[in-house]
Amino acid sequence: MVTHVPAEAHGDERGALLSFLAEQRGGIRRAVLGLTDEQAASRPSASELSLAGLVKHVAEVEQGWVARARGEAPAVTRDETNWAECFRLVDGESLAGQLAYWERVAAETEAFVRSVPSLDDTFALPDQPWFPPEGRVSVRWLVLHLIRETARHAGHADIIRESLDGRTAFELVALEQGTSGG
Repeated sequence: MVTHVPAEAHGDERGALLSFLAEQRGGIRRAVLGLTDEQAASRPSASELSLAGLVKHVAEVEQGWVARARGEAPAVTRDETNWAECFRLVDGESLAGQLAYWERVAAETEAFVRSVPSLDDTFALPDQPWFPPEGRVSVRWLVLHLIRETARHAGHADIIRESLDGRTAFELVALEQGTSGG
């Protein structure tokens, strides 16, 4: 871990959960610091993943889960014909645009989590074969799931960035903070 979330700074469970989610978002955001759209869209490792694609994916996933918890449809739906588009920029999309979209999604997530009467409130899981039939989860589960999903992709982002130009997560934290790194 390259950053620290102080426990005393947030005071309550919602604040702590949202702070840990913000920390993981920061790992992905730092991974694209100083990159062009072309660099961010490149795939320098054995994986098909790119940094721009990861930014787009985590923003879409977060928005979709929060929409589901609100009882709404996600802003973007994917099926077997276009699912891979959530992992790459397509015509008219830019890294800056995806980062701005993700910032709006993050603000909506925070507002939603802070507005629900209880983290124990539940909503239905998607009707997909990998979820239990008629399954329900809590808002707490939602935030923990988003932390897990974002953290997993923050690790991917670390590897992709280091493959691009050798910069490590520690160096990127220093770059973001304006201190010397590495």
